Amino acid sequence: MAKEPATEINTSLPARLADAPAKRAGRQGKFFDGVVVKTAMKDTATVSVERYVKHPKYQKYQRRSQKFLVHDPGNTLSVGQKVTIRETRPISRRKRFVIAQ
Repeated sequence: MAKEPATEINTSLPARLADAPAKRAGRQGKFFDGVVVKTAMKDTATVSVERYVKHPKYQKYQRRSQKFLVHDPGNTLSVGQKVTIRETRPISRRKRFVIAQ
């Protein structure tokens, strides 16, 4: 029995898709403004984000804060710096934000 010659697989896009504009991959995610409070870890900074919430019964505004771990390659941030962070894919167990440029 003779082997059949290997046929080439066509990996190019179909004609109807070749001229279509390139779409953005994924969505952007949420953006937050905060202050850097810690930079002791390698390639990671801790950013505190504050928000104001109205109390349901007393109608008084309360200040709430939350800390996020942010990916900072090269440790370019310093404590006290105001930054904008953007949600992204999980980078590690608790790190899900990067610095927005």
